[in-house]
Amino acid sequence: MRIDLPGAPGYAMSEPRTYKPPAGPAASRVAYAAAHVVAGGDSLDWDATLAFRRHLWSYGLGVAEAMDTAQRGMGLDWPTTRELIVRSGEEALSAGGRIVCGAGTDQLPAGPASLEEIAAAYEEQLAVIESVGAVPVLMASRHLAAAASGPEDYAAVYGRLLAQVRRPVVLHWLGPMFDPALEGYWGSSDLDVASGALLALIEEHASRIDGVKISLLDAGREIDLRRRLPSGVRLYTGDDFNYPELIRGDSEGHSDALLGVFDPIAPAAAAALHALDGGDTASYEEIFGPTVPLARHLFETPTYYYKTGVVFLAWLTDHQRHFRMVGGLETARSVTHMSGLFQLADAAGLFPDPDLAAHRMRAWLTVQGAA
Repeated sequence: MRIDLPGAPGYAMSEPRTYKPPAGPAASRVAYAAAHVVAGGDSLDWDATLAFRRHLWSYGLGVAEAMDTAQRGMGLDWPTTRELIVRSGEEALSAGGRIVCGAGTDQLPAGPASLEEIAAAYEEQLAVIESVGAVPVLMASRHLAAAASGPEDYAAVYGRLLAQVRRPVVLHWLGPMFDPALEGYWGSSDLDVASGALLALIEEHASRIDGVKISLLDAGREIDLRRRLPSGVRLYTGDDFNYPELIRGDSEGHSDALLGVFDPIAPAAAAALHALDGGDTASYEEIFGPTVPLARHLFETPTYYYKTGVVFLAWLTDHQRHFRMVGGLETARSVTHMSGLFQLADAAGLFPDPDLAAHRMRAWLTVQGAA
């Protein structure tokens, strides 16, 4: 199968790699895929959105619902997010799948908010998540980043929330490359100071914290944080550049995973994790290796537009019938970027039906005037 692509005329497509769904989740690592949403009419295409979550569960991955991959703060409003959490929670219960859900403050209007208003907004979202039996992820808040005067304000808001949660939660540090409005989170733009504030919070409330998701795209800093966590608190890598080495770990420990890149590479990720379960690190590296160039391209600057590529790949792999996104975000990446994405996904063997993927790519290029 050949396809003419911008900069790559006559590109020869690879054979797909087949990964059968495993009998269950991997045992040696906890892994969540941050799942995208499928646009539909004035809301979401609920059938396709929930079917994709069943796809992730079928490969033994947990679903991280209503995270930034689902366009939190980039088109998905709180009423729709609330319905997404409730529907996905019900699906998880039915399917026996693991689920965590993001709690934030995005129901507040844009602009200044008091610490009291921010804490109350978190509490409203926490109540919805806990009502469906999901594990909350206390997402980084743009409102808190704007309102906090220093680490003590973060400690006050998070301390109030952690004092009332019903079960241990996941904390969340999303770097400014994912959302520029989160610059200086935890009270300082100095990452050493910010790390110290986060670790102090975790140490004070360790019994109420399952883990912390770190998305700084800095493997060395993540490893340092991981080694300083209290016993029993997991580090969930959100590093979509360096995930194979961080999940594999070293003699002093490893990271678990909560990753946006696991959305498009779910079958390969599941196979790699099960290889690691069996001590087959060669197969682990061989499976994950081709996905890393794809991930680095998918998350290239401006990183926060990675969702466009995630949804494009979902369309090319027939998990949805169209390439449209909430808020029109399907236009956020260039033709050159998407052409490269197609080639890297193909090189990783991620198109189960190469003919269909090529047909849809040609159609998209025609619409873009690039065929």
